[in-house]
Amino acid sequence: MKTISYMLVCLFILMGQFLQAQDHEKFPKIEDMHNQKWQFLVDKAQLCPDDVAKVEPVFMSHEKSVWQLHQQNHEFFITAMKNAKKVKPNFAELNDRYVDFELKEAQLFKNYHLQLRKLLAPETLFNYYKAEREFKRKLLQDFHDRR
Repeated sequence: MKTISYMLVCLFILMGQFLQAQDHEKFPKIEDMHNQKWQFLVDKAQLCPDDVAKVEPVFMSHEKSVWQLHQQNHEFFITAMKNAKKVKPNFAELNDRYVDFELKEAQLFKNYHLQLRKLLAPETLFNYYKAEREFKRKLLQDFHDRR
């Protein structure tokens, strides 16, 4: 669980830096990224059409919630680092914010899991999670290859 959280934080930090460095017209919209991830999961986990219809709304809702959480957190840390040029940062607040973020993200994942396990067979869910990890590795590898 810690590894998944760590990978997600790294992934979104990298994506945030990449977004800032790229012309917005050249980089896909976040909705496109969600759709790309969804298609990857459907293919890799070999979801049947019935599973696709049941899981897609849950997936999209979860992705939007996680992205919104990352955006809020990213904005907070960017503001804190900009202000750090003038005033020493409140590291206690930064640390607390980081831990709160991790807890909120874990709770989102827990809720996501509880919804998915009602919709998918255990083996299918296992393959679904495996596909999610593969997508994250692929995204990081693609980012590394572009640099």
